[in-house]
Amino acid sequence: MKRIGIGIIGCGGIASAKHIPNLLKDKRVEIRGICEKFNPDRARDTMERFSLSSCALYEDVGELLARGDVDVVHVCTPNCEHAPLSRLALNAGKHVMCEKPMATSAVLAEDMASAAEASGRKLTICANNRFRADSWHLKRLCDEGALGEIYYAKAHALRRRGVPTWGDFLNREAQGGGPVIDIGTHALDLALWMMNNYAPKMVLGKTYQYLGKQKIEANPYGGWNPDDFQVEDSGVGMIVMENGATVLLESSWMLNYRHEKAGKITLCGTKAGADMDDGLTINGEHNGRMYDQRIELEPPAIPFYAMEDQFGPALEMRQWIDAVENNSEPVVLPRQMLVVMRIVEGIYRSAESGQPVLL
Repeated sequence: MKRIGIGIIGCGGIASAKHIPNLLKDKRVEIRGICEKFNPDRARDTMERFSLSSCALYEDVGELLARGDVDVVHVCTPNCEHAPLSRLALNAGKHVMCEKPMATSAVLAEDMASAAEASGRKLTICANNRFRADSWHLKRLCDEGALGEIYYAKAHALRRRGVPTWGDFLNREAQGGGPVIDIGTHALDLALWMMNNYAPKMVLGKTYQYLGKQKIEANPYGGWNPDDFQVEDSGVGMIVMENGATVLLESSWMLNYRHEKAGKITLCGTKAGADMDDGLTINGEHNGRMYDQRIELEPPAIPFYAMEDQFGPALEMRQWIDAVENNSEPVVLPRQMLVVMRIVEGIYRSAESGQPVLL
């Protein structure tokens, strides 16, 4: 069996914690090259840790893309490099999985989607919350019409304390923003995916930068220099869709708010509602009585037998390789994530102007 050759661009935490170990679970693929121009020593350590003895290390992305036996490229770099590197890889004839967010602007995201269409190669963006068991089940219910028409949703990406102080997360130019673009994209993608609604009309947004300018000691990832905190520490957005549906996005790395909700959504439909507050719960009315139905997602345990990883990053990688191998559409489509990027950009533009932004 001919194995699918993988190239990894960027060897930071997301590559070593998610992409590499879960790709190695799939016998259809082989990691053949890693490009790391900023920290080759870290890449060598990663290759040794995962026993990637046949994998080559590059500091020049062009050398990796020139390899004929590299079919697929995973872009795991800071946000500002997502669009240019993805475009280079697509133009070189490679299929591309790019980490979220898709880009740092809607124009660059559009450029990526257009490059994929022009090249005939596949492009997907990492929206890993779609591959959880609760998300997978709720999407099936939504597609079957169990909730009816979903006209109101909340996308929650709230951390009480959770500022990522490593890498370039606090650098506006490198990342494009703070929690709205970082984790807000995850929750917003979930809401739009469940609603199957990608036609936003306007957005009203507000961002805050209060706690980031303080010395906070309770952050689990360590402290920071307040002068270096260039992005928002929290932000909210109200999105009105063309059909009248409304989505509220709330996102924070830091907020004095007791109930953390990261990567969760609340849906309100004409037949029923759903939330992920305490597991997946469906609510509605039946025979004149209101009900709350808690969905049991954990399969019954069988003594002495370990369950295979059915959901999470393993499923995300497996579905992506399925799309490449079978020439089918990936679960996460680039133009879906382009809409997410347009909304995120609209929130930032609205926050700057103090006015609603028409999309």
